[in-house]
Amino acid sequence: MDPMWNSDEPPERLEIGPLGWLLVLLRGLPLALLVFGGLLVLLCVRLIERPLCGVRRPATPFITQFVCRNAFRILGIGFSTSGELMRQHGAVVANHSSWLDIFALNARKRIYFVSKAEVASWPGIGWLARATGTVFIERNPKKAREQTALFEERLKAGHKLLFFPEGTSTDGLRVLPFKTTLFAAFFTPELRDFMYVQPVTVVFHPPEGQSNRFYGWWGDMEFGPHLLKTLAARRQGRVELIYHEPVRVAGFDSRKALAAFCEAAVRNAHELARP
Repeated sequence: MDPMWNSDEPPERLEIGPLGWLLVLLRGLPLALLVFGGLLVLLCVRLIERPLCGVRRPATPFITQFVCRNAFRILGIGFSTSGELMRQHGAVVANHSSWLDIFALNARKRIYFVSKAEVASWPGIGWLARATGTVFIERNPKKAREQTALFEERLKAGHKLLFFPEGTSTDGLRVLPFKTTLFAAFFTPELRDFMYVQPVTVVFHPPEGQSNRFYGWWGDMEFGPHLLKTLAARRQGRVELIYHEPVRVAGFDSRKALAAFCEAAVRNAHELARP
């Protein structure tokens, strides 16, 4: 959720006409009611779920999934998936091109995102992230053992943790090299033997007549204008999720080998499916 990568082309200028502003209202109000109403329901359910189930969340992920799937219905963005969901304990890794990835990946699979600690303090997004069980990590070697213990607790509780190994969002036209740092946690003695990783390719298809970068969110782009552009689109495109075969961490010699394998799977599918 950190659009720090710079494309070689500047973002398109935001221009919204009268019809566009009408669509912003017609889509934006129901979307806000869905998201924040769902958040309220989730928090109420969590008051009961937490003392009874602790770290396990048998009910609230279904609320998140319901909200995210219906967000695409409100926006008018098509949604399709292929491939089987991972049943083993483990993590999911995917490419990252937009804040819409969060909705897309939650809409199909009950997952928990892994994010940098700073996101927890972001207005709006931080509240949603904390409520939905996001795992916040610090890029501090002194915290490595503590964070590995947290990963182990969540994974053994049946949580599927999701990482964006590119480390930033892009314009949606390419997949950046996967950083290997977070893969290191999978190779600890506590996790390696039972852990699997499932690569997922996310592909955004733009509305007819629009740039292939229409849904991309990168560089210095702010969230507000990008949200308005998405809400104001007369015609919408679609998002496609491609789930690849999960792989066992113990089958790889190093984090670099695992990261390279996942990157290749995601990139190859992205190149074939991209408009």
